[in-house]
Amino acid sequence: MDDRLKKQLDFSLEIDKEKNIFRQTSLSSHGRKENDAEHAWHMAIMAYVLKEYANEEIDISKVMIMCLIHDIVEIDAGDTYAYDPEAKKTQHEREEKAKERIFSLLPDDQKAELSAIFDEFEACETPESKFAHSMDNLQPLILNNSNNGSDWKEHGVFASQVYERQGKTQLGSEKLFEVTDSIIKENIAKGNLK
Repeated sequence: MDDRLKKQLDFSLEIDKEKNIFRQTSLSSHGRKENDAEHAWHMAIMAYVLKEYANEEIDISKVMIMCLIHDIVEIDAGDTYAYDPEAKKTQHEREEKAKERIFSLLPDDQKAELSAIFDEFEACETPESKFAHSMDNLQPLILNNSNNGSDWKEHGVFASQVYERQGKTQLGSEKLFEVTDSIIKENIAKGNLK
């Protein structure tokens, strides 16, 4: 086997570890906690299905790749809960270190390509990254809504925190933000969000 293929296969095996990183979000209808790989897969399919609601013209294949790779760094960095301000303080540093180690398993050209896509997602400035962030926010929101807000209740989450996070949803899709706003208001009324 040549060196390039060996590196690609080593990376492919390494990213299998993403299946072992569990998030704070439960699967729909009160299932177990989802893992990062399930979250990424779900986001990528949602992006394809919901692409017509993007605020701007997007390259959907790039959005789907962003969705699929955005949490690979959590293999080393761990999951940072969206509403944990202490963990967020060190998130960037932990994820940068993880990005360097994990993407360095690849041949240099693929390391550069995936690192650039990861950085583009993090910056949230392009139409693709804005729409990918919409998926990253909408996906756990619809799961939480299907569970009658159980994850929000478990962590004592305030509606203001959810609205702050969902600001990035609006950057990628005004239409999907309308849905988000409706879901949040419904969960406030039910007492699921403080």
